[in-house]
Amino acid sequence: MSYNTLNALNLTNKTVILRADLNVPAHDGVVSDFTRIDRLIPTIDYLRSHNTKIVVISHFGRPKGKVNPDYSLSFLTTVLIDRWSCPVHFSEDCIGEDAQAQIADMGEGEVMLLENLRFHGGEESNDMAFAKELAKLGDVYVNDAFSATHRAHASIDALTTLLPSAAGLLIEEELDNLQHILKTPEQPVAAVVGGAKVSTKLSLLKNLVTQVDYLILGGGMANTFLLAKDHKIGKSLAEPDMVAEAKDIMQTANDANCKIILPKDANCAKEFKAGAESATHKSSAIPDDLMVLDIGPDSIKEVSAILSECKTVIWNGPMGAFEIKPFDKGTNELAQLVAKLTKDGKVKSVAGGGDTVAALDGTDSSKDFTYISTAGGAFLEWLEGKTLPGIAALEKNKKAA
Repeated sequence: MSYNTLNALNLTNKTVILRADLNVPAHDGVVSDFTRIDRLIPTIDYLRSHNTKIVVISHFGRPKGKVNPDYSLSFLTTVLIDRWSCPVHFSEDCIGEDAQAQIADMGEGEVMLLENLRFHGGEESNDMAFAKELAKLGDVYVNDAFSATHRAHASIDALTTLLPSAAGLLIEEELDNLQHILKTPEQPVAAVVGGAKVSTKLSLLKNLVTQVDYLILGGGMANTFLLAKDHKIGKSLAEPDMVAEAKDIMQTANDANCKIILPKDANCAKEFKAGAESATHKSSAIPDDLMVLDIGPDSIKEVSAILSECKTVIWNGPMGAFEIKPFDKGTNELAQLVAKLTKDGKVKSVAGGGDTVAALDGTDSSKDFTYISTAGGAFLEWLEGKTLPGIAALEKNKKAA
């Protein structure tokens, strides 16, 4: 990696455009997870210590290039004041003369949160004209939205060509940790991958089986692989049209000497609801009227034994329907095991993805993992070996600083 870090820029008394990812889970204006907000605190504090004005730009949801009050960032102003312990103002647009005037009136050490970038179609189309309007708002650009670096959007890509640019402390931390833990991992390596669909993680799985010793699958994704082995899965969530791809991945894994670990048994129920009556069945013969909602006790035992022999664990996605009991058992027990192994110095562990972090937080396991990434899509694409457009832009335009 070769990009400017904050200490490469002359920041004193400058107006800094800070690309953040404030696309946080919230309902009726109440934030349920402050991770992405809190992980920006070191960069905010660093910039404030240099007497900068900080202009925060971010997306929120998918308003599809149109102004939509349901996707306004305005509700975050009071949240940021509380979490960042500094003055935070709000501008009702992310470009234009009004925003420029509000920024001019700011004091040093203050923050201006701008309205949702995605209210403008030029953001997602990586439009240079839109990027030029953004560039009018500050003197330098800092990207600290690692979780958005897999998108070639105007505030991630084009803007780096217009201003002196650098990575923020969170991006630097993310890449340093991922490189350290995963580029030359201690063997053996296990990847725990869950979630609903094979199709959304196809590239990830194809890449992982060539790099890890064990690929441990759970969730609806595992059901598709069970189908590929001609197992009966009842009413379980699966993708029959991805069976051929699953077989191809299994062959690739076999050629690479990677063992794919599928559930031996499963906790099943007739319906997906809290407290539903459930029973354990062999994964090879799920009754027609039941659906798989979690891995079973034999699976937990087998996976626990494998993880206990590994030196590196990569985790993305839950093992089952962790949102409701009793179908959180598989995810919870394995998460607690990896956390303990990490705490005891027996394994290095890294996890990423929104559902993953939520699942780990459910047992307070995340604090003991070696590293928790703030990213979902960017984390997956990094694992796939893909070039992240946001990082490539910072590297390409390093000379601009």
